[in-house]
Amino acid sequence: FTPIEDIPELVKGAFISAEDKRFYQHAGYDPLGIIKAVIDAARGGRLRGASTITQQVMKNFLLGGERSIERKIKEIILASRIERVMSKDKILEIYLNEIALGQNSFGVTAAAQTYFNKTLEELLPEEAAYLGALPKAPSTYHPVRQRERAIARRNFVLKEMFQNGYISRSEYERAVAAPLRSVQGGDYPSFRAKMPPRDYFTDEIRRQLSRDFGEEEFFGGGLAIRATVDPVLQKKAAEVLRAGLEKYDRKKGVWRGAVASIDPARLSDEAAWREALSQVKMPRDIDEWRPAVVLAADRKRAVVGIEGVAGTGTIPASDVKWAHPLGSDGKPRKAARGPSDLVKPGDVVYVKAITKGDQIDHWSLRQIPEIEGAFVAMDVHTGRVLAMQGGFSYQHSVFNRATQATRQPGSAFKPFVYAAALDAGYAPNTVVIDAPISVETEEGIWRPKNSSNKFYGPAPLRTGIVYSRNLMTVRLAKDVGMDIIAGYAERFGVYDRLEPYLANALGSQETTLFRMVSAYAMFANGGERVEPTLVDRVQNRWGETIYRHDRRRCVDCADPDLPPGKLPHILSDRRRVIDAVTAYQLTSMMRGVVERGTAAKYIDLDVPVAGKTGTTNNSRDVWFIGFTSNIVAGCYMGFDQPRPLGRGAYGGSMCGPVFNEFMKTAVARYGAGPFKVPPEGVFVKIDRYTGERLPEDATGDNVVEELFRRGEEPLFGALSVIDGGFAMGSDLPTLEPGEEAAGTLVETPGGGSEDAGGGAAGAGTGADRPNASFGSVSSGGLY
Repeated sequence: FTPIEDIPELVKGAFISAEDKRFYQHAGYDPLGIIKAVIDAARGGRLRGASTITQQVMKNFLLGGERSIERKIKEIILASRIERVMSKDKILEIYLNEIALGQNSFGVTAAAQTYFNKTLEELLPEEAAYLGALPKAPSTYHPVRQRERAIARRNFVLKEMFQNGYISRSEYERAVAAPLRSVQGGDYPSFRAKMPPRDYFTDEIRRQLSRDFGEEEFFGGGLAIRATVDPVLQKKAAEVLRAGLEKYDRKKGVWRGAVASIDPARLSDEAAWREALSQVKMPRDIDEWRPAVVLAADRKRAVVGIEGVAGTGTIPASDVKWAHPLGSDGKPRKAARGPSDLVKPGDVVYVKAITKGDQIDHWSLRQIPEIEGAFVAMDVHTGRVLAMQGGFSYQHSVFNRATQATRQPGSAFKPFVYAAALDAGYAPNTVVIDAPISVETEEGIWRPKNSSNKFYGPAPLRTGIVYSRNLMTVRLAKDVGMDIIAGYAERFGVYDRLEPYLANALGSQETTLFRMVSAYAMFANGGERVEPTLVDRVQNRWGETIYRHDRRRCVDCADPDLPPGKLPHILSDRRRVIDAVTAYQLTSMMRGVVERGTAAKYIDLDVPVAGKTGTTNNSRDVWFIGFTSNIVAGCYMGFDQPRPLGRGAYGGSMCGPVFNEFMKTAVARYGAGPFKVPPEGVFVKIDRYTGERLPEDATGDNVVEELFRRGEEPLFGALSVIDGGFAMGSDLPTLEPGEEAAGTLVETPGGGSEDAGGGAAGAGTGADRPNASFGSVSSGGLY
């Protein structure tokens, strides 16, 4: 939408000259024009409407398009009435912003972009005249298919513009001699080519703003939307998530077949197979992947014709030996020895160029993975979403797994249990018993386990997060109270309502990656509430801001005397979700996850990083969410129809590398530093294995500095021990100082293997007892 005062006189003159040269003189209808139309019809000419611009506005808004005397009379009556209550400029403004001008363009501003990729101010007289020619019949004057008719009509409008005084004679003579250049004719680049692609990010903006403003206002309100997306990070998020999903898929080694097939009879003619390939409906938004058709295949190589690449390419036998083709029974056969074991002439597949130096060495066969996932990154201080990838390919599946898929978060939920405990008076060195637990449920006894199938006895809270101890978490949840924990989870926005079952302390209730990442942002920023957003600002058609996300005040942004190097002071009125000391304590513990715990082998950044892994029962869902002082990011992977991912599938091993690669780019762009230490805290040295306070000069691998609230520092020799109210055997094996959970594999009833080194826990209660269902209590997410 463009206000009338911003529409150039040249454009106004083109439409007035073409459609209603007496617009500023008549009272809504033009008697002279009607008489001329009747005379022309009587002489055998075509019956034309003789409608003024005002009449056209009335017809488009209030009447139908049928040709009848009755409609024409109504049109004249309404036009005369509207002229009495609305100015001529206002009527012209409505007309120029609403008129259909072909190519799905409504209004002159949209049409200028569609046909010439220009603003209204940039239009030449011949271009404005062409737009003025279109209301009569846009399809009749297509700039390419109907070029001669379009030029003739354009030149007629130019002549009228000259006669009506809108352009000079020299301008008229130059314009009528000019060729008709357009986007459609390839003379200008398309405006759409500069716009963000339709992807998970832009589609989520559409979904959210359509809900907030209504679809009619979103699509037709002329809104200007400033998105929060960082294009570099968005591209990186898509790249790293795809790499992680494809790595899992290729490791499974199953070739599921071609995307489509082309009649082999068309392969001998390059023009024919290229035309056929261009017509195949398949995703084309996967970076570096290209559609290709197999032209020939044997055991040594396959020759492929590649979309957008001259000539042909080769897939060697060495590239396909990872793949096992599926048999007629749907089961994988032995590994392929050459391309002909997987593809045949006419098969349409994906290929990726493998280069050596600057030259393409060969092409690699690719397929879209069965496994899916999502990735989200946002600013921890503002909640601005910088990147969002809701699956492997938007064109393959528009379902956004970042915002629409609800999955069990597993142990990625545990920090909220510990947050509730720390705010309730527990301390980082509070000792919790790691011992067997039996919980009576309506469906039998639930016996949660640690991933190693071992019990470690008394250990401080830090150990429970670092090594993702299930039994410690359940005991702590029982002692704190699931109703309190549920309140915390709801306050963070992880759930609208968390059912107060003990199993939910292990992350068994489903939520979205989007909610989890925004909740972790509140740990990273010191405990302040942030509202995640994909939109910074929305302006209406008049340029007025109708939505702004960041409402913080900058105290001295306008100060011209602000010293160089000094950052402006930002005042925030956001409410606090948890105490700042609690947020730092949790951040410190989650740094332990990255430095020595379940993610230690997979995160390698040269800045302070904290995070938490999550893997659910039988590895149906794997997570990692982590953060620096500026950016929080999270990854989720799993099948859309949940099923075990198999041996070796853990949040650390699958999502950890994805997070790590992304954060290298994020840190380079946004920096990172030490996490802010709240002034009301004081550091005390603690034995990481026993929780005991140590002297200030203590050193060694067992020493960790924990933050405590001033006045609540632990005394020497005093420990608080939590058993959660569960009984404990006297013969419990405990964790000795320096001993950490080794990678012991244990089989769970679901058949999956859980690795303590990856931070897992099984939910099995033995082959003779089935797992409890979600309705009462379930194993939930486990590490």
